[in-house]
Amino acid sequence: MALLPSGVFAESYAADRALVRTGKQWVALGLFVAFLFVLPLIFGTRLTAIGNGILITAIVVVGLQITMGYAGQITLGQAAFMGVGAFAAAALARAGAPFWLCIPLGGVAAAVFGLLFGIAAARIKGFYLALTTIAAQFVFQLAIVNLPTDLFGGSHGLSVPAASIGSLRLTTETSIYYLNLIVCIIMVCGAFGIVRSRYGRAFVAVREDDVAAGILGINVVGAKVLAFLIGAFYAGVGGALWASYIRFISVEQFTLFNSIWMIAMIIIGGIGSIVGAIVGSVVVRGLQELVTALGPVLNEVFPAFGGQLVFAGMNLVLGGLITFFLIVEPKGLMHRWNKLKQAYRLWPYPHA
Repeated sequence: MALLPSGVFAESYAADRALVRTGKQWVALGLFVAFLFVLPLIFGTRLTAIGNGILITAIVVVGLQITMGYAGQITLGQAAFMGVGAFAAAALARAGAPFWLCIPLGGVAAAVFGLLFGIAAARIKGFYLALTTIAAQFVFQLAIVNLPTDLFGGSHGLSVPAASIGSLRLTTETSIYYLNLIVCIIMVCGAFGIVRSRYGRAFVAVREDDVAAGILGINVVGAKVLAFLIGAFYAGVGGALWASYIRFISVEQFTLFNSIWMIAMIIIGGIGSIVGAIVGSVVVRGLQELVTALGPVLNEVFPAFGGQLVFAGMNLVLGGLITFFLIVEPKGLMHRWNKLKQAYRLWPYPHA
């Protein structure tokens, strides 16, 4: 239970469910959002590009958090759902569809693909469900490679037209950053609304004990399917934004390894926390950029092994982070942050 300052209390259920409840919280939130909007003006193009990657990744990982963190449905196919959204949006854009329509339709295409595995989740769970969702990666890759190349590019990849809204072309890092930021804010607000609704409570009940949830009258099958639909939709929206940002997509960009990275993000940030998914995205993407930045240095020191060392470093960072957090802080960074906040509010009365 969250601890609030003395004198702050709820007088209604709506007030009790509010995310922002004090004036200081409103000020902090406003300053943080303002910082996000002025970030491209303060920092250079390189950091803005990193911000674009973080925003797109955060959307996809928030969807994974709903499926896995809240509903407890293990999935190793989030990168495949992202790829479906990317290729669907790219194909629509190449066919002349408006850009503003390609983003949600990319999410819908991914949700339809995710529906297949949501149905499977109704019958299996745990390790077997994880193995089933791995099939999403292979189905996605085989479909893209074998479908007509003029539609999806096959194994050669697919070029994507520049994003545009009306007469405004979004071709610079800054313009794309603001697009990604606005969409990310919308999707995160939607995620908070979902997990705090009756559907979110049903997800948590199914995660804790699906048999007991069914006895209580919750539609367990419907909750599992809906969790996969929502998670895949978020991944599809992120994939559509990625396609418009990178301007060239291929199946190699959406691999099983990427899905494992996404799971690492929610483990590090905190399973069952929307903010934790965002924090995990920032931490892991930041470490990825750091390891990549060391590439030129490694190439100079080890000219014969520089590229291999970077890839090995990525694997080492991923495995090390997952192992460290599972042992030291299995509930993630947000759990540790919440404990620090509670300790600060109780000080100097730690016995309270």
